[in-house]
Amino acid sequence: MKGYVFFKIVLVLLIFIPKTIYAIDPPVITATGNQTYCPGTSLNIVETVSITFDPAEPTTDAVYIQISSGYVFGQDNLELIGIHPTVLSTWIPSEGKLKLFSSTGGKIPYADFETAIRDVLFSNSSTSPSGNRTFSISLGSGQLSYLPRNKHFYEYVSSIGITWTDANAAAETRTYYGLQGYLATLTASDEAQLAGAQAPGAGWIGGSDAAVEGTWKWVTGPEGLANGGTGTVMTFTNWNNGEPNDYGAGVGSENYAHITTPGMPNGIKGSWNDLPNTGDADPNSPYHPQGYIVEYGGMIPGDVDNIQISASTTMTISQVTTTTPIPVCGSGTFTLQAISTTGTINWYDDITTGTFLGTGDSYTTPSINTTTTYYVDNGCPNRTPIIATVNTIPNITSTNTPVSRCGAGTVTLQASSDIGIINWYDSATGGSIVATGTSFITPNLTADSTYYAEAFNNGCSNGTRTSVDIKVYTPPVVTAQEEITLCKSRAVELDAGLSGMLYLWSPNGEITQKITVSTSGIYTVDVTSPAPENCSKTKKITVVEHNIPEIDRVDVNETTVVIYLKQDETYFEFSVDGINYQSSNVFFNVPSGLQMAYVREINFCSSDSQTFIVLITPKFFTPNGDGFNDFWEVKGLINYPQAQVTIFDRYGKLISVLNATKLTWDGTLNKYPLSADDYWYVLKIDDTKPEKRGHFSLKR
Repeated sequence: MKGYVFFKIVLVLLIFIPKTIYAIDPPVITATGNQTYCPGTSLNIVETVSITFDPAEPTTDAVYIQISSGYVFGQDNLELIGIHPTVLSTWIPSEGKLKLFSSTGGKIPYADFETAIRDVLFSNSSTSPSGNRTFSISLGSGQLSYLPRNKHFYEYVSSIGITWTDANAAAETRTYYGLQGYLATLTASDEAQLAGAQAPGAGWIGGSDAAVEGTWKWVTGPEGLANGGTGTVMTFTNWNNGEPNDYGAGVGSENYAHITTPGMPNGIKGSWNDLPNTGDADPNSPYHPQGYIVEYGGMIPGDVDNIQISASTTMTISQVTTTTPIPVCGSGTFTLQAISTTGTINWYDDITTGTFLGTGDSYTTPSINTTTTYYVDNGCPNRTPIIATVNTIPNITSTNTPVSRCGAGTVTLQASSDIGIINWYDSATGGSIVATGTSFITPNLTADSTYYAEAFNNGCSNGTRTSVDIKVYTPPVVTAQEEITLCKSRAVELDAGLSGMLYLWSPNGEITQKITVSTSGIYTVDVTSPAPENCSKTKKITVVEHNIPEIDRVDVNETTVVIYLKQDETYFEFSVDGINYQSSNVFFNVPSGLQMAYVREINFCSSDSQTFIVLITPKFFTPNGDGFNDFWEVKGLINYPQAQVTIFDRYGKLISVLNATKLTWDGTLNKYPLSADDYWYVLKIDDTKPEKRGHFSLKR
């Protein structure tokens, strides 16, 4: 409440101060130039501009020109043209603001700024811009934004980490040419756009629900003085998605309004978010306070009327809106309509020159039989086209009637028209459309039928349907396709499958019912019934040659065996006993000993086999006399009289030799127990088999 008391005291004091007295009178700027902007052009923001100043201060360091209302980021642009030796310019897109400043870093005479302001151009990159643009021209070194509608000024003050209460107190201490500052109260969309979305940073504003949770009010400035100091309910709001969330009460409650930080999750530029008085203490958080927005003006009725350091002009963007006329069939007249936001509509028959046809919001054409484009403008150089569409009445020019087929099935009907599309019907009049297009595949037919084609061009038709007749004959009954396996280096017989017909085989040209082939490929036979039907049916026989399986190698890992082929095929199957075959080439729990791997083609065309050895070598043993794993032995070694296993220690010293007569090692050398360690072995079955090497652990 201290802020509200301060406002009341200031208000009482200012009532008795008729005018602020300055040591040097502030400059006064006036401008004219409320104009119409034509899309695709550039236009000076003023027609005239005049700056009156105190002779004691004929210079200033900057002028700021801002699109203070209607600004569209990414489309609108301000630029300084011409030669201005003392003046530089910088366009700030995020704020919609053009800064004019000294090229030397010093101050510039107001006269030079007058000349520069006259050469500032507005342009818009959109092909169809809309709305109005208000331009505020502000003098001085400050970077305040000026809203001509209410003559208020808005200033962003950067202050990282400032609390809402401290920002409120700081705003009340600021003045601008005698105007009392306060945390901004953004009561309309143009204020929110200028002081929020176009502000150079994010900060606190004068909204709060600290008094009554969930009831948000403007509690600063003239709105905060209303209702006995309780503030004005925030009827205009620009909250971020899901805000305010009215998070509780007490310490940490989110009771204060803050302009959304750019880039905040789900943030909308210029929108509002509710935060605790301190915001988020983490400096890296998007909810950490960045500063505050100060508004000047409105504390005393009429307090802004004597401040003329800003001027404004307005541009109305010219728009022409046309109504597309309804097309006609064959020929007719059209009543064309167009409206404009500015000026008078003029009608022409050409885009640049042509004949002037008249003025007004509508124009009635003479009777025309072809599509014609007319053009309108409202004084701007670009003309807008309006197309009067005349659709030609179409006609069916040809069909493929009669169409015949052999047996039940579909038929492709065809028709052509001189323009437009073709609709198909199953009756000469009435009925529903069954298909659209130059071709139509009928449903399954078992008897003679008739369909009808009618041409349409954008809804126009001559009203006549053309019949297309269908004849259905009985075809030979043959299997459509068949696949036969050919064993490599053998022959196979192909059969058309139906006797008493005419035959023609491809690609060999034979004419018998059956033929013999020895190569793979696709063979077709046309089976034709005798006259008078003469119906043909084609049978396709695909002859697939299967390769001969060849074993490349057999990998053995303990009792798991994998058979690898030189070329694998899906039609090969595998076995390790020659009896039971499977599609997988992996076998588990294969017995030790000399084994045989088998592979064959599933149709028994060919096969292959290869021997392999399965010997089980333990990974460890524990010679502790407990009856479990007391000896190290190679399972199955007894089956190989010539086999030998040589055991070494880690230094290569020979420890023991196992063979068909000595199958185990007890972990001793010369009857002395050896220490727990890793030992190596070399297994050799006979002179025809490769050696197998490995290691195992002795554990005690």
